[in-house]
Amino acid sequence: MLSTILWVIFYLACPALVLWLCSKNKFLDSLGAIVVCYVIGLIIGNIGILPENITGVQETLNMLVIPLALPLIFFSMNLRGWGRKQAGMTAKAFSGALVAVVVASFIAFMIFKPHLGEEGWKMSGMLIGCYSGGTPNMAAIGTALEITSSNFISVNTADIFVGAVLFLLILSVFPRILRKILIPFKKESEGSNVEGIQKMDTFELYFKGFKKKDFLPLLGAFGISVVIFGIGGGASFLVPEGISSVVAILLITTLGVLSSFIPKIRNIKMTFQLGHYLLLVFALVVSSMANIKELMGAAPVIMLYIAVLFVIAFVIHTLLSKLMKVDADTHLVAMTALIYSPPFVPVVAAILKNKQVIMTGMLVGIVGWVIGNYAGIGFAYLMQTIFGG
Repeated sequence: MLSTILWVIFYLACPALVLWLCSKNKFLDSLGAIVVCYVIGLIIGNIGILPENITGVQETLNMLVIPLALPLIFFSMNLRGWGRKQAGMTAKAFSGALVAVVVASFIAFMIFKPHLGEEGWKMSGMLIGCYSGGTPNMAAIGTALEITSSNFISVNTADIFVGAVLFLLILSVFPRILRKILIPFKKESEGSNVEGIQKMDTFELYFKGFKKKDFLPLLGAFGISVVIFGIGGGASFLVPEGISSVVAILLITTLGVLSSFIPKIRNIKMTFQLGHYLLLVFALVVSSMANIKELMGAAPVIMLYIAVLFVIAFVIHTLLSKLMKVDADTHLVAMTALIYSPPFVPVVAAILKNKQVIMTGMLVGIVGWVIGNYAGIGFAYLMQTIFGG
């Protein structure tokens, strides 16, 4: 019991320490608090110091922190500034990403089909669903297609490993590369012709200038986030289990967005910073759950299949964004939302230091959630029809 309590304290305290260190050290700040937490998590998860009964604590924290973080992040956003320009950019970002995923999935499946076995067509559907809506779609499609448990675990494990490598690239290398290839993001300012928009040119991740008078309002905002989480969690029990998490996140997102239209809530200071801190807790916990040896040994052919799919999709998506004049920041959050699901969008927005792209990324991800299952199942049966299975 004492050990469990101590690890809970560690998971909650370590991200706060990382934030403080990043605010004081330029090198750590350049790496990003998210990257630092991922590295720490991978280390503690693979050196044998975690107790055997820690899984329950990890799963509980994962279940709590993202639903609590999302409303807090949305509270600070003034959606009046998300106008026609952003809507058009969202449509282009989503369509480019979806086309890239479909084409890449087709090419990768043609290459690897002889090595994937009889259920390769089912795997292709799972992956296209995953990369147009995240892990919930992968699980739903695997269930719908009745893929064997062993193949489901192989695909999921390989996806976790390759996806983790890609996510680290998104958090570190890709922003620099894509900002040289694609057009820059044009931030709205107070001088914009869009009425009521907040100036977001400065993106502060740390609790600087926090005053005692700000504590009670921030505590109130956290309380509202808890209520929203409760509503979303309650609603998830009213729908089939396969879509419960999707329904919960969609409802939590909707209520968080609607709350941002209330000036008293939107003007509470430090809500975004508190939400960002919870995202760091999530990053630390998730990375500490990864077993590097198991990930390295799981289905190398499937890992290569997924890696090739990623590379092809990345190249096609970048070319399409270049042709459609999608800016680098929107391109990255769209890719993140579709591959990793909307909750990861604020993480990448924090790395980009651009809060204005959060809503675009969330909308892309939500649309991906909606159509991902249809796209994945349809693609799987198309591959079965064309190539047999």
